[in-house]
Parts: sequence; C-alpha cells; structure tokens
Amino acid sequence: MLDTGLLYRAVGVTLAAEGGDLGDPQAAGAVARRLTADWLANPAVRTRAAGEAASRVGAHPQVRAALLDFQRAFASQPGGAVLDGRDIGTVIAPDAPAKLYVTASPEVRAERRWRQLTEQGEAVGYEEILADIARRDARDSGRADAPMARATDAALLDTTEMSISAAADAARRIVEEARRRWEQS
Repeated sequence: MLDTGLLYRAVGVTLAAEGGDLGDPQAAGAVARRLTADWLANPAVRTRAAGEAASRVGAHPQVRAALLDFQRAFASQPGGAVLDGRDIGTVIAPDAPAKLYVTASPEVRAERRWRQLTEQGEAVGYEEILADIARRDARDSGRADAPMARATDAALLDTTEMSISAAADAARRIVEEARRRWEQS
C-alpha cells in the first residue's frame, strides 16, 4: 500500500527542514527527485504542517513530474498494488483494472483528521482543520492537472456515513468485482 500523499508530504517536510521555500518550484523539484521510500517513515510527514506543505509543493509541475515515475513503478509491481491518492485513477494508473474514488463530506473528513491529529498529540481545533481542507480542496481542484477529478471508470465510494470497517468492506467488494470483470475480459 502506498499513500501517495505521504510522498508530497515528505517532499514538503524535507524542503522546509532544509530551509527551502515551499513556493520555489525548482527547489521542491530537486527534493522530489531525491525522494526515497525511507522518507515516508518520518513521523513528521503525518503532521498538520506536513499536509499544508504537501499541498503547496504538490502544485509545482516539477514535483509532480519527479514523483510520477516513483508512483507508476509502485503501481506496476508484479501481483498488483494498492495506491491511495487524489490522481491515481486519472494520472498515475489510468489503466488499472480496479479504481475507487473515495470521498466523504468535508465536515466528516475534518472530523477524522482532527481525531487523528489530536491522538498524535497535536493541539488543533476542528474548525482549523475544516478550513485547511477547504483551502486544499480549492487549491487542488483549481489546478490544470486537477488531481481531484474522478476517473470515468472509477467506482464512487462515499464513506461519509460509514465506519472504517464498513468502508473497507465496501472497497473490498468493489475491487473483487472489478477483478472478476478483468479476469473475464
């Protein structure tokens, strides 16, 4: 499983730690080209600040291009792979036999993220997280490469009213059905 958002978070966290400017496309691209899977284990990539940094560096075409091969290589490994991210079905693996577009209302996403951050010990308010999500969604949906676009052949899975286990079960059913169709074709 590859959470592709962690790649962008790792680039942002590393660039900031090195004293770089998150708004500098060349500096961010250079960091992205050095990325290794080991960077994803850094606890700093799961913080609120890392999420904001990811959204900022992810807007740079140089970063997206540098991380494209990394993600595609992971997606094409023998036996298949699971990738989680905003542009997997449209950009990274457009020919994948099973695609899910997982969504939830901004309020539910904010609640989930708020719980995650507070469990990690971060002091942050729900309203702040909701505002962060609104800004990120607006930034990501307004870009020319539109990472929030749903692939036309992706199954929609709205988890707003689902528990984690119900969402996992629904996703598993969708993938199993897609695999059956793919194996029959």
